[in-house]
Parts: sequence; structure tokens; C-alpha cells
Amino acid sequence: MVAKILITRNLKLFFFDKGRLFTALITPGILLILYTTFLGRVYRESFGGAWPAWPELIPVSDKLINGFVAGQLVSSLLAVSCVTVAFFANVLMVEDKLSGVIEDFLITPVKPGMLNFCYFVATLLATLMINFMAIAVGFTYIGLQGWFLSAGDVAATIGNVILLSLFGTALSSVIFSFLNTHGQISAVGTIVSAGYGFICGAYMPISNFSVGLQRTLSFLPGTYGTSLLRRSLEDGVFREMKAVGLPEAGVEGFKTAVDYYVEFFGKRVDLQGMYLVMFASISLLLVVFLLLSKRKNYGK
Repeated sequence: MVAKILITRNLKLFFFDKGRLFTALITPGILLILYTTFLGRVYRESFGGAWPAWPELIPVSDKLINGFVAGQLVSSLLAVSCVTVAFFANVLMVEDKLSGVIEDFLITPVKPGMLNFCYFVATLLATLMINFMAIAVGFTYIGLQGWFLSAGDVAATIGNVILLSLFGTALSSVIFSFLNTHGQISAVGTIVSAGYGFICGAYMPISNFSVGLQRTLSFLPGTYGTSLLRRSLEDGVFREMKAVGLPEAGVEGFKTAVDYYVEFFGKRVDLQGMYLVMFASISLLLVVFLLLSKRKNYGK
């Protein structure tokens, strides 16, 4: 009963804060506009530049090109949105600390662990609500450009978004446990908003980076999360490529170009390995968050 009240309270404060809600809602929209405006042409030219080896034998349709590019753009949008929105939604945890609300809660029988649990669940629910809207927008965009997704691809995409939202919530909860000023909140928000898309391979495929940087980024869970979204949103396009007669080597080349695969020091990580990395990372972050919530000086 107490948990339900606190979770509802946190959700209401988030959704009634028009500035914060607007920022969280507009983030996916801005990303989609930026991606379609700037990255869309780059992706389209890259696709067209890689296809001419088979133009006479295997003509490529505009629908296939647009579907391929749309899958890249939407997977990039969701990969970033799942984490950045979680950081926007979790700010309340720090603001309650700064305003002294947490100290008021701690006077009551409510324990720090329960407070953290409620912040975590409320953040996750708010993040999922906004990202489900982003999924709807993304699927609409793909439908207008070129739809090759199966029901399994759609289900996998939704599952991957839930997984990445859980990762973003756990990551933000751990980081925000150490913050004690509004300046720190702003600094972290700026860094995450500006930098996360680069280090997770959303803005530019990791395959374009140097070998050293690729190996460094292979240690980051976000890299695997982006690749999972690439797989679920591009599998339909790759099936169509095979159906029109593109050689297996050509399909594999396109997969490599969009980070369909992730290599860890030269060894390709399979699908099960990617999910294992994500689940292990989330579990580790949750354990750290649980330990932090038991600090005696919690709330100070």
C-alpha cells in the first residue's frame, strides 16, 4: 500500500511538471527530426554506394533503401531515448534529496530501501510510457518509408526497448545516488544527452571507428543494446535482400556496416551473448543501487 502511494506520487510529480515532461516527450521527436534531416541522407548514400556491385543483376527498389535507412534511424532514436528519458524521469530522486523531502519520509516508518524502490519503479514506468510513444512514432515512420517487419520483429523491438529502459533506469539510479546539487544534475544531464549517442553507436556505427575505440566501446552495455535494436528493426530488410537475390556476402556486409554484430576483441558476440551482457549489467547496477540505498547518510 505504501509503495503504491509513493510510486503514484512520484509519477504525478513527473507528469505534472510540464517543463520536465515536455523535455522528456520532445526528446524522441527532436532526435527523429535530426536523424532524418542529417543522418538519413548519409545512411541513404552509404547504402546506395554499397549496392552498385550488383546493379544490373539485382535492381534495388526505393522501398528497400528507405526501409533500410528507416530501420537505422528508428533503432538509433530508441537506443538513445531509452537511456536519456530515464535520466529526465529520475531527477525527482535528487530533487527530493535537495528539498529535504527524503528526510521527512525517513522520519516515518518508511525505510530508505522502500523509497529507492518506489523511485526506481516510478522512473521505469514513466520511461516506458514515453518510449512506447516513441515506438509508435518509429513504427509509423518505418511504415511510411518501407515496412518489412514481421510480428516477431515488432515483439522483439518492444522487448528490447523494455530491456534498455530498465538499463537506463538502473544506470540513472546509481549515478543520481551520488548527486547533491542542481549543478551536478545539469552537468550529468548534459553529458548523457550529448555523449551517450556516440558511445552506444547510435549516431555513427561503431564499425566506422578505429579498432582501439571499437574494443573500448565493446565493454559498454549500451553498445549491445543498440545492436539488439538494430537486429530487430533491420532483420526484415535483410530477409528482403536475400529474397531479391543479394549474395550472402553482400547481406553480411550490410549487417556489419550497421552494427548488427558486435565483436569483443575480434570474437563476434552472438544474440544470446548480447542479452547476457545486458541482463548482467542491469543486475550489477541493481545490486550497487541496493547497497547505496542502505547508506546511513542516505538523503544527505
